[in-house]
Amino acid sequence: MTSESTLLYDLIGGDARVRELVDRFYDLMDLEPEFTELRALHPTTLDGSRDKLYWFLSGWSGGPDLYIERFGHPRLRARHLPYPIGVSVRDQWMQCMAFALQDIGVEEGLRDRLITSFYQTADWMRNREG
Repeated sequence: MTSESTLLYDLIGGDARVRELVDRFYDLMDLEPEFTELRALHPTTLDGSRDKLYWFLSGWSGGPDLYIERFGHPRLRARHLPYPIGVSVRDQWMQCMAFALQDIGVEEGLRDRLITSFYQTADWMRNREG
């Protein structure tokens, strides 16, 4: 029997599509002025950030646990505590991811399901009020 998380990886389209999603997400963050506050929290070059999100999403969605193989448990909240993440940054992250999902052609039902899951995590990452 296939688990729901494995189905997500397959439904997204596997390895190449997860990478495409991450690359589109970071391209949008780097290019669009509406994501300036979010972009400012990242290093000058986004290569490492791209890889880490790709590795994380691979395992999170049911594919290979690439992040865990490299770094161990993700400890997402602890790893993000040094960065001021408030409602505005959360919303920028969510909008950027929603655009990326749409831009790479993720089917609407799956896109809605992913956005709901991403929102729960993004909101949990907040460590500031604003």
